[in-house]
Amino acid sequence: MYCGNCLRDNALVRELRRMGHETLMVPLYLPMTLDETDESAGTPTFFGGISVYLEQQSALFRHAPGWFHKMLRSPALLKWAAGKTAKTRPEEVADLTVSMLQGEEGFQARELDELVGWLSSQPKPDAVCLSNVLLIGMARRLKAVLQAPVFCTLQGEDAFLNALPPANRDQCWKLLAERAREVSGFVAPSHYFAGVMSRNLSLSPGQVQVVYNGIDLDGYSSAGEPLEDKPPAVGFFARMCPEKGLDLVVDAYRILRQRNRVARARLRIGGSCGPGDQEFVAAQKAKLQAAGLLGETEFFPNLSRVDKISFLQSLSVCSVPARSGEAFGLYVLEVWAAGVPVVQPAVAAFPELVESTGAGLLFTPKDPEDMALKWEELLLNPKRSQELGHRGQEAVAERFNTRAMAEGMLRVFGNR
Repeated sequence: MYCGNCLRDNALVRELRRMGHETLMVPLYLPMTLDETDESAGTPTFFGGISVYLEQQSALFRHAPGWFHKMLRSPALLKWAAGKTAKTRPEEVADLTVSMLQGEEGFQARELDELVGWLSSQPKPDAVCLSNVLLIGMARRLKAVLQAPVFCTLQGEDAFLNALPPANRDQCWKLLAERAREVSGFVAPSHYFAGVMSRNLSLSPGQVQVVYNGIDLDGYSSAGEPLEDKPPAVGFFARMCPEKGLDLVVDAYRILRQRNRVARARLRIGGSCGPGDQEFVAAQKAKLQAAGLLGETEFFPNLSRVDKISFLQSLSVCSVPARSGEAFGLYVLEVWAAGVPVVQPAVAAFPELVESTGAGLLFTPKDPEDMALKWEELLLNPKRSQELGHRGQEAVAERFNTRAMAEGMLRVFGNR
């Protein structure tokens, strides 16, 4: 699947390199799956997902010879594993999460030793940046051995952590608060999420800085059809799963069509769809079939970058009614870059983004009827929709691009 955090990190590294900064990107667990050039190409994958899992389950494997561990890190084997239904539900990886946060004291200490050893052979860094707080168990060793400050970006980890079984959840939050002392600074993608994690980790205001996410605008330059010239199309673009609210979009579309005020409307659903999502997607198709709406609905799973942009430009309005408190929502920027307004729930980071740009509307969270009414409001007024879409494009071009993101991160690294 395409991971929004990976796309964001990859774009950041590419922009830092464009600016002349020597930047190394090290993938962990599995090779990265991206819809653009992989900036980690040529760098080994550490903490191979197969080994990490087996080290958690087997004391015998933890003492297996090095050649066997190396074999399990082969790119071909990891790529094969990535195509299978992975155990990523919180309750299935709770003990593993605790162990990873324990760093050099956890069952994956061998993996950490290998990573630190390899990094020690590279040019000394001015700063190390962990891509999310679930990797914070590495900070102590990295800081001590590399003699460099360690920073950590915050990218919506609270939903996963809070879904752990209570005993593991409490232990993880305690470990995070303890390990946070090893980090020189945290970077949140929104003021909303900076507040959430500051409270959860008992951080002082100065320990967390906000740097908005940004996207690469290559390929977005060609405008889509004017809204008045294309059939009304409601869109969804994210991972096709309950957490992102695809079922709420389906329910809202049924309400929109029942109201029958928008002629020729269609529903277009795009985004990641892996083996673990297929049963849920089939259930949504069954709901649409029962309502007689499947024929006017199209699904576009796992699009390339070019096809993604084309998909987004075909929309009249787009919604991703995420149930969890989204730290940001990179898909909002992608939709805006395509010149399309958003209709998002008035919760988490969405009010911060929508109200600061005026590039969409907000609706009552988890209320498909209110979502449908907001869609209708825009679909019946193409001129206003066009205006909101243009505001989104301007905001991305000025404030939410990769250059602005990279400059923000450099300020964080320089102000340690």
